[in-house]
Amino acid sequence: MKNKQRFFEQLVNAYSSDLYRYAYWLCKQPSVAEDLVQETFSRAWKALDKLHDDKAAKAWLITILRNENARMYEKFQPKWVEIEESLASDEGRHDPSLSLEQRELRQAIMALPDDYREPMVLQILWGFSGEEIATQLNLKLATVNTRLFRARQQLKQIMNLESETPSAADTGTMKK
Repeated sequence: MKNKQRFFEQLVNAYSSDLYRYAYWLCKQPSVAEDLVQETFSRAWKALDKLHDDKAAKAWLITILRNENARMYEKFQPKWVEIEESLASDEGRHDPSLSLEQRELRQAIMALPDDYREPMVLQILWGFSGEEIATQLNLKLATVNTRLFRARQQLKQIMNLESETPSAADTGTMKK
């Protein structure tokens, strides 16, 4: 056991900085790189008996680190709202093929609170059914339907406020 501990300490001293540099290169975030190295050494300690060739230690540790990095991103689930917000708001605002009403609708959808915007975007932009939205967001169908209803109500209010705001052409103050 003492030899195992001594050997492991030698591995840590010899390869920790190389593993950190590689982890940083993978993720570009210092704290995440530190976590990856820590988890790599934790897994290496548990599997140290499987390392039969001391000369292969660096490659073995890098393989563990790469697997840890991949495992970290397996757990990562991007938020639909963040993806859709960038697609819908930027494209919708500047796409000349969309009518003014369509652009205003997209902007109004992006102004909704997250709980209402997310199911609305999934339904309108991606065409998901209520059941599919419930599955995607891990919600009950009744909750999705309620949020969609409330989102439509808020959209009506937002759109009515925008249509009631007089434009420069309506007030006769249009500049020449």
